[in-house]
Formats: sequence, C-alpha cells, structure tokens
Amino acid sequence: MGYIKGLRCRECGREYTVEPIYVCEFCFGPLEVAYDYKSIARAMNRKKIEKRERSLWRYRELLPIDGEPQVGLDSGFTPLVKADNLARILGVDELYIKDDTVVHPTLSFKDRVVSIALTKAREFGFDTVACASTGNLAHSVSAHGAKAGFERFIFIPASLEASKIIASLVYEPNLVAVDGNYDDVNRLCSEIANKYRWAFVNINIRPFYAEGSKTIGFEIVEQLGWKVPDNVVVPCASGSLLTKVWKSFKEFREIGIIRELETKVFAAQATGCSPIATAVKQGTDVIRPVKPNTIAKSLAIGNPADGFYASQVVKETGGYAEDVSDQEIIDAIKLLARTEGIFAETAGGVTLAATKKLIESGKISREGVTVICITGNGLKTQEALHGHAVPSHHIKPSLAAFEEVLQKIHKG
Repeated sequence: MGYIKGLRCRECGREYTVEPIYVCEFCFGPLEVAYDYKSIARAMNRKKIEKRERSLWRYRELLPIDGEPQVGLDSGFTPLVKADNLARILGVDELYIKDDTVVHPTLSFKDRVVSIALTKAREFGFDTVACASTGNLAHSVSAHGAKAGFERFIFIPASLEASKIIASLVYEPNLVAVDGNYDDVNRLCSEIANKYRWAFVNINIRPFYAEGSKTIGFEIVEQLGWKVPDNVVVPCASGSLLTKVWKSFKEFREIGIIRELETKVFAAQATGCSPIATAVKQGTDVIRPVKPNTIAKSLAIGNPADGFYASQVVKETGGYAEDVSDQEIIDAIKLLARTEGIFAETAGGVTLAATKKLIESGKISREGVTVICITGNGLKTQEALHGHAVPSHHIKPSLAAFEEVLQKIHKG
C-alpha cells in the first residue's frame, strides 16, 4: 500500500493524479509528490524502522511507490562517519561525513534516486528507461536498468571524463554522447521525452525520482540517534538534493519521528558553475544561468532546475552558500583522504572545501554538530588528481635501495 495523495505544483498548488508528468499545465511550475502524512504517522515509528532491512527502503512509507520495492534493494543506509581527525584540522567540535562513496552498487547517491525512479517506471508499465547525466546517474541507470531488464538510453556530454564513460558502457546501455554541456543534453532529452514513451528518470519521472534523495536525510537523523544536525552541507548541481534533504527533516517532524528542527542548510558549488551560490551571496531570488567551467563535472549544471528552491531553503534555515576553485577542490579531496581515509570524487571536494570556508568565515559555528554530504566515490574522477598526487618511490629490488629511500623519507 502506498501513501501518495497525488502530485502538487510547487508554484500554484494545483493537484494532479499520480502519472508520469512533471510540470503544471497551468503555470508550468514543477510538480512534487504529496503524501498522506496522517496515515504515515500511524504506520511508521522509530521501532518499526529500526527492525527493517538496512537499505533506503526502510523508510518506504515516505517514498512514492504503491507496491513492493522492485529495484535497488541493496542501495542506501551508507555510513555516517564521525570525522574526528578532520574536525581537529577544521577546528570544530563535532563533524560527521555522510559517506555515499561506499555501499551503493555504483558508488554514488544516484543509486538512491534511481531505485525509486525505476521502481516507479515499472509500476507505470514502461519498458525503456533513459536519462540525461553528467556521469553518476548514467552509471546508476545503466546498472539498475540492466538488472531490472529495461532497455536503456543514456545521454551524456561528450566531454565527460573517460573513466565515467567506461563505467556506463560496461553495462551495455545505448549510450549517446552529445556535443555540448549538460544543459544542452537536457534540452535534447526533453524533446525526446515528448516524442517517445520512455521513462526519463530526471524528466517525466522526476517528481518520483527526486524523492529518493530524502533517504540521505532520513538516515542522517536515525544515525545521529534520532536527532537532526545543527548544520548540514550539501553539494548542488540542480539543487534538488539540498531541497530533499531539508524535506526529509520536515517530514520526520511532521509525522512525529523528531520534535525539534533548527538545522541550518548550506549549499556548496564550484566557482566555475555556481549559479545557486551566487544568488545566495547576492541576496537575490534570480538564478542566472552560467556556462560551466570546472573539474567538478558532476555538479556542472549551469541552469539548475531546482536552483530557486535550493536558495530558498538556504535562506529559510539561516544557512549560506559557498563556492570553491578547482585547486581548492583538489586540496579538499586530498585532505579528506589523508585524514579520514575517504576517497571522494570532485563533488565531495567541493563540499569539504566549501565547508572549510564556511567555518573560517564564521557562517558555520565551531560548536554543535555539522554533517557534510559526500555523494560519490573518487574512483570515478581520478583524472582530476593527475599531476596533483604525491609522487611514488621507484627503486631497484634490493634492501639497500629501499633503505636509501627510507632515509630520504625520514629526512622529510
């Protein structure tokens, strides 16, 4: 049994039945899933959740499916790492990393949203799934779609990192590399979605797909002992992830899982593609599109669909936004690896580097609990570190050669 009341326009509030649609036909605002929270409150509590399988589906009453989960049964419930080493360096009392670099089948948080989207696509009767992607979504749709028996069409910018392209091709989807950036790819996919009856996870299935991101927030609350953090820092591409993390906290309060909610939400972007951060810093509601130019390609969406809503969440919660250079991204990837043993992709470098600047500027207090969302594994973006990693030591196969190197290492 599902608990969806229907779809609702985020602008005019007009309501729709549950269908593969994503935009209001009256005001062209985006549609969002609406739930029967009173029924959910009666069906869901902490004890029930704790007894369930350790996956994202433990929160299924607050997810937009009607029947049983059908895709991504092993996705979710990633570690919340208490990052004491990193906390000492950043000078904060209590720091946690929500580590989505591990556990997921394709090693990024996109397995969460795709699990929901493809389950919903199956419920709607689609046999073909598709997406526009900067990499991680392509991997996830390719992999989960293969296991679920869907035909798959994956559209990516042709300039994507070679390792990310291979990581999709291994699942043998129909991969289409498009000349242009993500926004060009997305426009093309919107045209294709209007012509073919395919489940485009981030177009006509988007209202359902986006709900999967809430599971990051649900898990953070549960893993903190059923408490919300004082601060949460979220990387922004379209802005959807940030809005859904905040929605998850509000939903838990709505159904009585938590009582207090005073979390500040912070947005992290790369300077080379920072329309949301720029709007927040300028104090404007206008998200001005930009042409992306950053090594953080998974965040390189110059015209973010949920940019306005993300900026509103930041303002509503008393948070802020920060952007960081490519060099700061690289430095942060290395810092996270050497302090906490976590290898993040470039988006993770953005989040940590932005957190560092937010702490130094006083936007994030050095007291309290701060959670950083790290959304993908560094094995996906190794090219970014070429020429920036410490050198290896090349020796002859002899003890004398090794000891010579050892001496140099100890001399520093």
